[in-house]
Amino acid sequence: MDNVFIMSHPLIKHKISVIRDKNTGTNEFRKLVEEIAVLMGYEALSDLPTEDVEVETPIETCMTPMIAGKKLAIVPVLRAGLGMVGGITTLVPTAKIGHIGLYRDPETHAPHEYYCKLPDPIEQRTILVVDPMLATGGSAIAAVDFIKQHGGKNIKCMFIIAAPEGLMRLHEAHPDVQIYVGQLDRELNQDAYICPGLGDAGDRIFGTK
Repeated sequence: MDNVFIMSHPLIKHKISVIRDKNTGTNEFRKLVEEIAVLMGYEALSDLPTEDVEVETPIETCMTPMIAGKKLAIVPVLRAGLGMVGGITTLVPTAKIGHIGLYRDPETHAPHEYYCKLPDPIEQRTILVVDPMLATGGSAIAAVDFIKQHGGKNIKCMFIIAAPEGLMRLHEAHPDVQIYVGQLDRELNQDAYICPGLGDAGDRIFGTK
């Protein structure tokens, strides 16, 4: 599929294996999610536009590339997406941060928005939507819908683990959006959890049940 990128780096694979382990505690889980976000973000942001600017080195003045345009916008899907923000700001400390709050109906699994706040002007920024899990795809589709409704155009999505069902739905709904996935898992179960997955990412990041 065009615009879909499945990560192959051994460090990403190793760290995902560790966070799958049910015995990995909150502190280690949280740190690893951030580290995975750094590694994936490095790949996802490889096409950021640059422009040559004049810099004076200790030796001479030269023209050298720096990131061009409005600052990157990171948009975590609350709440689990917050766990990936620190990894991306490690790479791009000046990035602006928005938030989209969605909750999933426990019976229909349909997403409902309860909060949306985006950096302005959003239409001039590269936007990176982050969420550890892409399950049914409903929340991700809704998040991209909201961003496009606010004028966002250059949108990328980044997930640590994805189910094939959700990946297909998101790609079909928004074929113009680049999708970066750390690991593509087998399937969704009847409760719409990713298998083998890693459980509830939000609970494991924040130490809640």
